[in-house]
Amino acid sequence: MSNTSAADVHHGRGVDDEVGALGDLTASGLLAALQHARTGEVFSLAETLGPRSQVPPHRSRPARFMARDAGDYALGARTPGGFKFAEDVVQFATHSGTHVDALAHVWSGDTLYNGHPESATRSTRGAARCGAEKLRPVLTRGVLVDLVAVHGSTLPPEYPVEVEDVQRGIAESGVVLEPGDAVLLRTGWNEPDSHEHDRFTLEPGITAATASWLVEQGVVLVGADNYAVEQQTSQGPGFPAHLVLLHQHGIPLIENLVLGPLAAAMTEPARSAFLFVFAPIPLEGSTAAPVNPLAVL
Repeated sequence: MSNTSAADVHHGRGVDDEVGALGDLTASGLLAALQHARTGEVFSLAETLGPRSQVPPHRSRPARFMARDAGDYALGARTPGGFKFAEDVVQFATHSGTHVDALAHVWSGDTLYNGHPESATRSTRGAARCGAEKLRPVLTRGVLVDLVAVHGSTLPPEYPVEVEDVQRGIAESGVVLEPGDAVLLRTGWNEPDSHEHDRFTLEPGITAATASWLVEQGVVLVGADNYAVEQQTSQGPGFPAHLVLLHQHGIPLIENLVLGPLAAAMTEPARSAFLFVFAPIPLEGSTAAPVNPLAVL
């Protein structure tokens, strides 16, 4: 059994809740977030997803299959009125590239977020509870915590991003975290020219204590420019920050963000706030969904 009861995790959202922290956002908060779009500059924070995408060893690369292409016309396919078209089929793991973890992704014991049974997740139907289709599209305030700027370089392997690191990054930006914020952490690990090690091994990231502190600040989304958000060490496997954020508190994680261009574009005060646009693909029963997050300055 899980050490956390349903009463502990749903935090007044209701015993049937499958939305989590995203359901705490209000219309008034959305309107307030719009005020952080000042120049109209738009940044996509997503990796390009395709057959050449980098993936960890336990996942397959995305694959593309052409259902109709120029070769069909070379072989004599009809072109009514001169009209030609191409179509393709793309196959990829939902945890490939820039994606958001749904609340069905991880759990401890025999219950998912909010006490939903683990038995609701099966290969025949996917996640009947807390799947990616339950994630809501939102507009909210985004806060960039530029740990590369704070430390003067890409974070080294296994670096534990502690509460003090995040507090320093936020303090230097002149921003105070508010309930409803989306916090994005730049470690430098998704910037290929900034390091020589395997980006999927022994990555820096937040600790469980940092995850708990972010919960206390009332954030609704946490993302990073690495593949697991949290610290990975040689001491053994484990994803305690995933359990704190996803399982215990219903806060989705966005992985493999591209944050370098956004950080470079931020003007005084550096590493400040922006309008964050989040709209995952509602994949029914999936444990994650591709997403193309936008930052609007």
